Amino acid sequence: MSRRSGNCVRCCLVIFAVVSALAVCGPALFWRFKKGVSLGDNKSSCPPCNCDCPPPLSLLKIAPGLANLSVTDCGSNDPDIKQEMEKQFVDLLTEELKLQEAVAEEHLRHMNITFGEAKRVASQYQKEAEKCNAATETCEEARERAEALLIKERKVTSLWERRAQQMGWEGE
Repeated sequence: MSRRSGNCVRCCLVIFAVVSALAVCGPALFWRFKKGVSLGDNKSSCPPCNCDCPPPLSLLKIAPGLANLSVTDCGSNDPDIKQEMEKQFVDLLTEELKLQEAVAEEHLRHMNITFGEAKRVASQYQKEAEKCNAATETCEEARERAEALLIKERKVTSLWERRAQQMGWEGE
């Protein structure tokens, strides 16, 4: 990107930032300015409202059966809820602690299983890596032997070529 186009992009970003700031803050500043200018003018721009609205409906008129209920008899007909509500605070805390302990034990069991699985997989990968290293060493040894044999074969070939040239062979 050339220097001129970089300056153009920078200028566009600055203009965008200023326009964004004005779009966000502009309406609030406009109304504050307008409110500040019209302080000397105490006349309101609209007349007071005259409403003939009906009174709001009460809860008793909408659902008269709800007026008979209170918090204390909520669920009194359900034996399970009644039994829960009769428990003491200490019993509830004890039950909550037992539930949290059960969740923690389940979490620990799951974590131990996952850890054991990870150890098994790591061991398997370690064995595979050892096999790979052994195969690499075997390959390297075979390559070194082949290289030594090639050097030896070149020496023998060179020796035979010299003998052949001494006996009059002119080569290729």
